[in-house]
Amino acid sequence: MKQIPLPYFDERNAKIDMIVVHAVAHSFKDAVDGFKSHEVSPHYIIDEKGKIYQCVADDKRAWHAGVSFWRGQENLNHNSIGIELCSESFGQKKYPFSQISALIRLCQHLKRKYHIKKERILAHSDIAPTRKADPGKAFPWAYFAKHGLGVWYDVKNTQKVNLKDEKTLLGDIGYDISNFNAAKWAFIRHFMGKYVPDDTIKNLEEKPYPDKINIPQDEFLKVLKAVWFEIQK
Repeated sequence: MKQIPLPYFDERNAKIDMIVVHAVAHSFKDAVDGFKSHEVSPHYIIDEKGKIYQCVADDKRAWHAGVSFWRGQENLNHNSIGIELCSESFGQKKYPFSQISALIRLCQHLKRKYHIKKERILAHSDIAPTRKADPGKAFPWAYFAKHGLGVWYDVKNTQKVNLKDEKTLLGDIGYDISNFNAAKWAFIRHFMGKYVPDDTIKNLEEKPYPDKINIPQDEFLKVLKAVWFEIQK
């Protein structure tokens, strides 16, 4: 692992209990230059060949999550580790196997070291749905979950959940539902990526959710219930 120090951090005031997966729509060099110009920094960057770079020590509060929320907590820089993936498609095309393999190794190490629960390994879009679309619809969450990282679902468990209110289900999972469309689209991007159309990087960065969401409602509710069931276990 190489060190590429970035100065955009301060002291932590909370225990590490979360990993946030990001993507940046640049090559490695351009990504680092972009972080410097915007005064932000992840703890780690993984380039498209799977090489891992550490930018900020784990025990420091890196400036990566921004305005964020999950399960009643805000300002998630305090308690999270941020990992950036270089993706010139901004997560709309399949990630290289070597890059995902490196991410899995790193996340498994961090999960063991800090006793992070699998359901606390999230997308940037999950914790900031009105602002962020990364790591994008092509991120392989189902494959990731097979390695004990993040959660996936079995749609058969839908029948075990009696709740039907979408806002309640999304809020219980952890999303900020103050903007319901944004939260719903972040969920779809994470768990139902096949329904997310390609878009320009500019649009994804400026407004990551549509005003109207047109997907099969029955299927959405089934998946929502199944994910809720996994989170509650």
